[in-house]
Amino acid sequence: MIFVMQRGFDMRTRLRLIVLFLFASLPVSIAFADLQTSQGAAVVTPVVERLKGPWAFAFLPNGELLITEKRGKLLHVTASGKRSTVKGLPAIHVQGQGGLLDVIVARDFTQSRTIFLSYAKKQKGGAGTAVLRARLSEDGKRLSEQRQIFEMAPGSSGGRHFGSRIVQAKDGTLFVTVGERGDRPAAQNLAQHEGSVIRITPDGEVLSGNPFVKTTGAQQEIWSYGHRNPQGLALDLSGRLWAVEHGAKGGDELNLIERGANYGWPVISYGTHYSGFKIGEGTAKAGMKQPKFFWDPSIAPSGLMIYSGKLWPQWKGHFFVGSLKLDYISRLAGTSPKEVEQLRGDSTRRVRDVREGPNGAIWFLSEDKGILYRMTPGG
Repeated sequence: MIFVMQRGFDMRTRLRLIVLFLFASLPVSIAFADLQTSQGAAVVTPVVERLKGPWAFAFLPNGELLITEKRGKLLHVTASGKRSTVKGLPAIHVQGQGGLLDVIVARDFTQSRTIFLSYAKKQKGGAGTAVLRARLSEDGKRLSEQRQIFEMAPGSSGGRHFGSRIVQAKDGTLFVTVGERGDRPAAQNLAQHEGSVIRITPDGEVLSGNPFVKTTGAQQEIWSYGHRNPQGLALDLSGRLWAVEHGAKGGDELNLIERGANYGWPVISYGTHYSGFKIGEGTAKAGMKQPKFFWDPSIAPSGLMIYSGKLWPQWKGHFFVGSLKLDYISRLAGTSPKEVEQLRGDSTRRVRDVREGPNGAIWFLSEDKGILYRMTPGG
């Protein structure tokens, strides 16, 4: 490309035009060392930009991506960066914290092309968390064979605390988090799905090993309960299930999720109500699980990844949690996990989701900036 300088421009104007031309010639995505970490500088690359309210992302074969936007859009992004809006979604109820939420790719995707989505669904008198199973077309532009495989029992209103993350275990089992929808007592009521982690088959069936299948009046999908608003869910390297959930004012929690366990909300908590008043009966009670770690003050955790160690061997098995409130990625380590590092830079503003890429890079979504980033070791 030839840059022609017209007559009549003074030297200052000419220099400005040259600088603008040079910047305009650069690629849209520019790699830059943005984060200083305990393992040295990390190179952070913006991969997908101009996102509106991004909530989750998932990796497809051949470098392709799926990204959800809470406003009700599912985006397909090719390895070259070309994006399209995927057609065939159900009606999405967009209100407050509700909308199109999580997306995961089935473990057998190369054979089935199955994906799972969680979303807020309009119900009589309100809305609730639901899960969709569908088949993604070869070109990534359409869904077919759509089937709703879970819907929380109706009865919730308002726009708060839908959850919702999905994890698929190695045996194909699905775990889904459901927030208590702002109805605190419901989290202790097994007759309701609010404030629970549910466990179902990929077709939405209840598994016989679920803890409350023989409990009269209980919702049989429930695996654990007493949760407030879990927005991070992951399996560790041993296959154990972990969740991070929002507390109120203080008391955000990291929990090891166990079959049939009660995690205490709103009877026990390490936080207080936003008014400053005490929550429930204190911080502990017999029969209720303690968090493995809690943040006070709150960081507003969203997204949880437990790292394999591929590119940073020193971080193998460590927890990475996005902070919506304090604009960093929390790294936790140890047999009794503790926050040992805060990964913080311009790119980590309001981190909504964190996941490990196929090659060991750490990917994360900045909701504020509307960008999906990839982080790799520097140097």
